[in-house]
Parts: sequence; structure tokens; C-alpha cells
Amino acid sequence: MLSPTPLPDYLVNRYHGWRATTYARNTAWYQHLAEMGQHPRAMVISCCDSRVHVTSIFGADHGEFFIHRNVANLVPPHTPDGETHGTSASVEYAVTVLKVAHLIVLGHSNCGGVKGCYDMCSGKAPALEDSSSFVGRWMEILRGKFEALPSGDEDTRLRELEQQAVRTSLQNLMTFPFVSQAMQGGRLTLHGLWNDIGAGRLSCLDPQTGEFTPL
Repeated sequence: MLSPTPLPDYLVNRYHGWRATTYARNTAWYQHLAEMGQHPRAMVISCCDSRVHVTSIFGADHGEFFIHRNVANLVPPHTPDGETHGTSASVEYAVTVLKVAHLIVLGHSNCGGVKGCYDMCSGKAPALEDSSSFVGRWMEILRGKFEALPSGDEDTRLRELEQQAVRTSLQNLMTFPFVSQAMQGGRLTLHGLWNDIGAGRLSCLDPQTGEFTPL
């Protein structure tokens, strides 16, 4: 049986630095959060890409966002089959227990998961076609959008597929009864965003045109 190894020294040192500075200056606030529980106003579904820093983009403090991260910020359709569904469980908890007012899907540029889907659909990633590939099976959520991509260079098509990942997740969110009911009751709004990492730009999905426009 494998046993965990000690934490790397650089992470230990960073922890001690955080506790001596940020925590020490805000001890009362952290104690308040611990005692009063979380009351986030919004849930953000973002990619697990290490370059996407949700709280930094919005200047958010502890307790403001309920964040779920997965490969390519995808939400599967509502599938109550008794199996394990991490993303669906997070959405259910955010909407029915935490009662967030806003549900945001945040996509981004140069997404490795979306590139994997693109390559898989192009026949360039046979390993992802294997039934044992967790990434390949997860990207099946987006696969149907590949054939509808406009003609153009690969970078343009990849950007469109990244944005289609956001649209697909929003469409799938509407298949969850508790999401659609909360929206119909005026208790929840959905938002689609796409982050250009290199340009530091955030674009928002316009519900009228279906296009992303810079904020």
C-alpha cells in the first residue's frame, strides 16, 4: 500500500508565510467564516487549468464564490442514473442548499481539454478514443459541437470550440430541474464568460446574439 509523502518544503514555507501575515491580519474574519458557514452569492464552474485564477480575476475574498473546477469547464446533461457525478453534485448543492443567485461558466483561451477534444475529433488523438481514457470520455460532452465549427485556421476553430464549451455547459445546466425552476422563480441567473489569458480580457456571452463580447 502506498503512503503519502511529506509536503514539499516550498509549500510548507508558503503556508507558514501565509499564516504569519494574511491570516494573522484577518484572524477575526477567518473565525467568522468558520463559525457562520459559507454564504456565497455565486457559483463559478471553471477549468482546472492552473492559469485560470478565478478569485484573482474578480478580486474576490474568501467566502464569495463557490467554485467547481473540471477539465474544460464542462457540465454534463442532467443524468439521474444513480452513478457518481461530481460536477452535477456541485451544481445541486450550490443551487438547492447554498441558493446562489448567480451561476457562472468560465471558459478560457488555450484550453488543453478543448484541444484534446479537437484532436480526438480530428483523428489525431487515438489514445483519447480508448474507452479507458477518462479525459476522452469526459470530452464526449463537447464532441457534438466539432462538426459545426466554421471553416478557418486551427486557432480560430479552437477558440470557437472553447466558447462552444461554455455554451454547451449553459445548455446542459438548463436540463437540471432545480436549475430551471430556480431561474423561472427569479432566484437564479446563468452567465457565460470566456477569459483570454494572455490579453487579460474577459468576454461575456450575450443571450440575445449568442456571441461573446468583451467586458
